[in-house]
Amino acid sequence: MKGALIEIEGNWGHFKKPETNNNPLTHDFITKTAFIGMIGAVLGIERAEMKPLFPQLSEDICYGVQIRGAVKKESWSFKLRYAENLFGKRPVQMEFLKKPCYTVALSLHNERSLQLFDQFVAAVQASEARFTPVLGLHNCPANLRYIDSGEVVFVEGDFTTKGFVTEINLPFKISDDFRVGVERVPTFQNDDFWNLPDKYVRVFYPSEGKEISASGKHYGFRDGSKWALI
Repeated sequence: MKGALIEIEGNWGHFKKPETNNNPLTHDFITKTAFIGMIGAVLGIERAEMKPLFPQLSEDICYGVQIRGAVKKESWSFKLRYAENLFGKRPVQMEFLKKPCYTVALSLHNERSLQLFDQFVAAVQASEARFTPVLGLHNCPANLRYIDSGEVVFVEGDFTTKGFVTEINLPFKISDDFRVGVERVPTFQNDDFWNLPDKYVRVFYPSEGKEISASGKHYGFRDGSKWALI
């Protein structure tokens, strides 16, 4: 199957957790559904056209994330107000990721999305984007850089990865000098732009170039890296 490795970074990012509407918190890294939205932005696909493509790409593409730096978050207070009532509402606290930087691994699992997959990888390789790709919000622009693409091999057994692993890869081993993050991330968005609750997956991730040794189903890329993809 086809695969690609892409680096994504920016100054700020926010991938809202749906249970935190009043004072929004962010996921620790780019989610699969946010990444699919980024594909649409790079290819210049309008919102109405993206409606049927979200569930299609959710099913046809698997992804994994390596968090290249430390996960750093800052909260900012802001709220737009009417001029005649500047102090009528309290500011909203909103959590942002500071200097997010990721390597994202992709694999194509269904040929019906082959054209979209190839067009996206080619656009990133050429440093082209029809719309500005963002890290969750329009005031958080993203820079994308092509790393590699080629055939991906499905494997089962022991492996070591710098990306996240899932519960099917448990138990895993880590060194004693760092902690592992835990997140529940959405993997499927329907044609009403809803992240379905039963399609969330719990993952365990290292950061700052650390590695996890695990076992189970995973994918090997031609650069030698191993990934648990969802």
